Amino acid sequence: MTTLLLLFQLIFSSPDLECYRLSDRVVWYVSYAEMKGFGRVASNGLIYTDGGQAYLFDTPVNDALTKDLLDWIRDSLHAEVIGFVPNHWHEDCMGGLAYLQQNGIPSFANRRTVEIAGERGLPVPGIAFEDSLTLWLNEQPVKCYFPGPAHSMDNIVVWLPNEEILFAGCLCKEMASAGLGNTADGSLPEWATTIEKIQTAFPHALIVVPGHGKPGGPELLQHTRDLCPK
Repeated sequence: MTTLLLLFQLIFSSPDLECYRLSDRVVWYVSYAEMKGFGRVASNGLIYTDGGQAYLFDTPVNDALTKDLLDWIRDSLHAEVIGFVPNHWHEDCMGGLAYLQQNGIPSFANRRTVEIAGERGLPVPGIAFEDSLTLWLNEQPVKCYFPGPAHSMDNIVVWLPNEEILFAGCLCKEMASAGLGNTADGSLPEWATTIEKIQTAFPHALIVVPGHGKPGGPELLQHTRDLCPK
């Protein structure tokens, strides 16, 4: 774990935003914001760039931070965001969706995310998929996959096969986690089975990025599995 983290190069830092390079094309960002009931929370997202274009996986919790992030992507990565995919419906995944929509950026989400967002009066992602979707960033595939309920009823993972990076989001816990965190909107009985599906589907993941905390390798998935109710 420690050896892997040494490879994560900090390339930008501000009071509310940090960006780390995971590979030539992938940046892991951390945004910091106050969240009701939880205090100041650090939330993860990914940026996948190629040929002056980018996909964004999860936004910060609000429009202001999302604007800051997109400005940085344009000014520092020299890329325009051409698509967005949220991990699930919570604000730490798509709190900045309204800003993306104002700027004409297409959004792709699990059908369940679209339905929940509509029911709750939230901004609604534009394009829904059922259980899986393959997007393309020029010649780079982006695999979106719904493995089943866990942290939420709609949570997905995003697999970047050419990078061997899995953005697992909030259904996956960092190694320092002693519990599963917020379980109010998910399914504890199904969580372990969902993790096992991910382990089977993506056995070649080199880097796994959770929704909060430090990335690592596939041991994060096993650690999360071990935290689930027996």
